[in-house]
Amino acid sequence: MRDQAVVKGMQRAELARRTGSNLETVRYYEKVGLLPEPPRTPGGYRSYDTTHERRLRFVLRARELGFSLDEIRALLRLVDERDQPCAEALAVAATHLQEIRAKIADLKRLERVLKDVVVQCGDGTLPECPLIETLFGD
Repeated sequence: MRDQAVVKGMQRAELARRTGSNLETVRYYEKVGLLPEPPRTPGGYRSYDTTHERRLRFVLRARELGFSLDEIRALLRLVDERDQPCAEALAVAATHLQEIRAKIADLKRLERVLKDVVVQCGDGTLPECPLIETLFGD
């Protein structure tokens, strides 16, 4: 009975539902190689198991944290090929953290510029719009 449950597995819609994603997301991650292609049932349906579910959850969480597809591939390679990938994973995460900090600095700079422009706009009755002039500026 247990073997039959393993063989049956779950279809793509069930995998998507269980992970809170959608069918296109599952298809996409299969297409780009982040999810291995599942075996097929005798009827030709894809049959996902808990390994696929766990891996998809990993990918989805990594995307939430802003990791690129290449970074996720590197992390998954560590999972697949190493017993203790912590040092290599740390390197990927540290690089990603630096990139996030750079983006935050850029966003703070953008916030300051836009805040200044909004203040310059006042009540919006100026003949020349500071925002438009800023966008035309060098």
